[in-house]
Amino acid sequence: MRPRQAARDRRVIRVPASVGNLGPGFDTLGLALTLYLQVTIRRRVEDGQGRLVAHFAAGRPVAQNGIARAFAHWPFRIARPPSFEVDVASDIPERAGLGSSAAAAVAGLRLRELCDGARTAGEVIATASALEGHPDNAAAVVHGGLTSSRVAEDGTVTVARWRWPRAWTIVVATPHVQLATKEARRFLPVQVPLKDAVFNLQRVSLLLHAVHTSNAEEMGAALQDRLHQPYREPLVPVLSRALDLRHPDIIGACLSGAGPSVAFVARRRPAAVERALVSLYRKEDVPCTVRVLRVHQ
Repeated sequence: MRPRQAARDRRVIRVPASVGNLGPGFDTLGLALTLYLQVTIRRRVEDGQGRLVAHFAAGRPVAQNGIARAFAHWPFRIARPPSFEVDVASDIPERAGLGSSAAAAVAGLRLRELCDGARTAGEVIATASALEGHPDNAAAVVHGGLTSSRVAEDGTVTVARWRWPRAWTIVVATPHVQLATKEARRFLPVQVPLKDAVFNLQRVSLLLHAVHTSNAEEMGAALQDRLHQPYREPLVPVLSRALDLRHPDIIGACLSGAGPSVAFVARRRPAAVERALVSLYRKEDVPCTVRVLRVHQ
């Protein structure tokens, strides 16, 4: 390969982490975060095979399988598709409730776009949603910020977007326990009481208004949930105590996706929230990584 060709092909695909559900918005709300999976193209080979060879910075089976599965999902639209050799590095912890599988799926689909042509954002989200089984993370990953998704009967995904208040940061506590989304879903009931469904609908509406108006008091109340967090509590170390943690700079908290990460909406002094979380998990003797992040808009 000529040096000029190699330099031209060495482009980067960067995909953010995400918080799914965001409390009451089960399989609906998603929030993109400034933590990334990055795919760097080493070379493109015009061999007509349409293959993907990926080199990983560390052993990441979820990302590896997810990128390859998404890359191979669509039928090829050209007769002789090129192959790619890529380097993959990710700061998104796997099976932690931070959208690592959605990031991998979107990365794989973005690579396919380089292979045989661009797709619409709607196509990417719908395909990632089908691969994932839910649209919340994929929508946030593709559009950034806060998103709300609706899946039609034919699989089409409609996404609404809200710009996150600049003053609000996200502090994420991730216990060193992996939890696959499929495993966490097995703990959810098939039916829920009507009063719990109403409880969540009320809070989703309040949450969207709180974000639109930067109302911290409303946001704290809106992050409550009765559809999934109570049922997943046995799987997530320190969940109830983390959700009940009070601090002047904590607006509110929720389970991040299926967990075990817990996401805290913070204001003014996120470093103080970080210290409070480190202290809580240390007191409970639960190894944990705490990250101060911003919303990827």
